[in-house]
Amino acid sequence: MEPILSKQEIAELLTAIKQGKVPADFETSDSLPEGKEAKPLNLFQISALDDEQARIPNFDIILDVFCQNYSMSLTNQLQRTFAMSKTGIETSQFQEFLMENKDVGAIGVLSLVPLKYGALIMVDKQLSFSMIEIMLGASTDLGPLQLNRKLTTIELSVLKNVMTNACNDLDRAFKPLLDMQSSVLKVENNSRMVSITSSDSEILVCRFNVTIGDIGGEFKLVFPLATLDPLREQFKELLNVNKSKQGLWTDVFKDELYDMTATVIAQSGTIALTINQLLDLQEGEILDLDYDPNSPLKVLVEDKLKFFAIPGVLNGKKAVSITGIYEQGA
Repeated sequence: MEPILSKQEIAELLTAIKQGKVPADFETSDSLPEGKEAKPLNLFQISALDDEQARIPNFDIILDVFCQNYSMSLTNQLQRTFAMSKTGIETSQFQEFLMENKDVGAIGVLSLVPLKYGALIMVDKQLSFSMIEIMLGASTDLGPLQLNRKLTTIELSVLKNVMTNACNDLDRAFKPLLDMQSSVLKVENNSRMVSITSSDSEILVCRFNVTIGDIGGEFKLVFPLATLDPLREQFKELLNVNKSKQGLWTDVFKDELYDMTATVIAQSGTIALTINQLLDLQEGEILDLDYDPNSPLKVLVEDKLKFFAIPGVLNGKKAVSITGIYEQGA
């Protein structure tokens, strides 16, 4: 018996016919040339024939924001320069996708409150082992690891912290649409243990390439289409400047500014020397600074005077204690 199409598949087929992707008028057998090839039609790919974003418009914008945020988070967390780029979005059946990704490194199961369904983070083996080595203090001279084994429970626990940061950046990316609070429920190395939707459900697979120097790997975000469907209208209005929601992007930029790094200098004094004087400096010479030891230090933020402080020691390390705020014109 032939399988019966679901309501969603019938709706997709009708949409494809209306858009001209599937012809409604079929040629008769008399006019059909001999040997004419017939191409198979994948109902799950109909919506993506011309544009992968047709089902969820502007979704790529959210992914680009996540990509930028997460690359900075990895750089700050692991103290290595990470580069992350989106390589594509594709649709698939959930069960079929899991069968194709049996030998993945680490899989994080996410809860996306208040959305009904969750999502998956998938990190390939090479990237997983490389991140673990970096977190455990491996030398920058070491090349990529080629280990032909599954990650251990301890290694999965180590990677959970990296995935938690991904949740925070995913929340930021979705901020213009809703106040989402995602979290990592568990991390697995077996794709059979990560059921987030029914086996025949349609999913969106978002692929990213992550590089750390000469080391690289693939990072995937997997969303059931049912997770994103309730936000379809919000996605459509994401770039509509006539909507009040556009102000939310301003809030996103403000939040990002708070996480930017700045150079802070505690300055005891300055001195001006000519090039000749610099070239003539010898070991043991003493330079007189324009600084009164009894006066507070100047604290510069990005070369601008912002605070005053006194020097000291805390836990065996040099430190400064802020004593005042510089007021321009005072």
